[in-house]
Amino acid sequence: MLTSRAEDILKLIVTRYIDQATPVPSQVIADDPVMGGISSATIRNEMALLEQQGYVTRPHTSAGSVPSDKGYRAYVESLKDMRLALTEQRLISHLFHQVEKETEQWLGLTATLLARLVRNIAIVTMPKTPDCKFKHVEVVSLQETTALIVLVIHGAKVKQRLITFDEALHQPSLTAISNKLNEAFPSLNRHQIKNKITEIQMSPPEQQIADYLIEMMQAEDEQEYEEPYLDGMHFMLNQPEFAHSERMQELMELVEQKSLLKAIIPDEIARHSIHVIIGKENKAEAIQGYSVVISQYGLPHEAVGTIGVVGPTRMPYSQTIPTVDYLSMILSGLVAGLYGKEITIKRDTGNQ
Repeated sequence: MLTSRAEDILKLIVTRYIDQATPVPSQVIADDPVMGGISSATIRNEMALLEQQGYVTRPHTSAGSVPSDKGYRAYVESLKDMRLALTEQRLISHLFHQVEKETEQWLGLTATLLARLVRNIAIVTMPKTPDCKFKHVEVVSLQETTALIVLVIHGAKVKQRLITFDEALHQPSLTAISNKLNEAFPSLNRHQIKNKITEIQMSPPEQQIADYLIEMMQAEDEQEYEEPYLDGMHFMLNQPEFAHSERMQELMELVEQKSLLKAIIPDEIARHSIHVIIGKENKAEAIQGYSVVISQYGLPHEAVGTIGVVGPTRMPYSQTIPTVDYLSMILSGLVAGLYGKEITIKRDTGNQ
């Protein structure tokens, strides 16, 4: 366990290194007013102990100190009562009031805002229902035997699929079928729809459309991750540790292969809490040189999405954590509005 003085020194090393990306010498720590005039010799001894305990490293003997993953973890655990600045909260709230009430616009805005505020990669996923439920269907005639099924599921998600019939069906007939299915399947999941079909008399076209609905809902249920909204890669490329390095190559490959989200989400992620995963704490080897700040948002048992930041271990945690937290609360409120509900979220900014 670190002494109070060691904690202060470690915090200064971490904050200085985050700001400047260069090893922090003992004299810089000794000159800081926080140290209250403690001698350079005492500071050097404390920094040597921090190195022995694995909280900092030194590139070479005469160099200053660089925080290790363990040092960043201790620093993050020491952060208390983090809140996003009121001016930034007002800016975010104002911008969200300007956008249409469409989920895609919310998520695009969130990714852009988050990336700009924390100067790293922002990633946001569409809220997904754990068990999607039927809301509405429209079957639109395209040709005599071809139509478009437009399925709306809870959470304001729309799915479309072409269907071909064995007989000619015109729009009045398709509208009648749509009305019948809307009356029969309100708020049912695919398993309940399967059971419902056995209870009602259906014509061959009605049965065919119902089968397609079940297939569309099953595909939605089985889809683990949708392609997320991603922004801020250029901020990452401008970081000193990546500007002239091959370290970005594996990360870029994850982005190109659309595997970044799967790589950064921890095996267990508690809803409405902020998880901070630092360096080698990450499960995917390709991102073990990075840190991730991640949270879920939405309504449990209704629709849940993920919001997160990927950056160097030298990321500004004191800014990143409250920004992810605040935007997560904004998105949770928006999702609740889609379901006509109000939510009160008790935030837990505890880490992994």
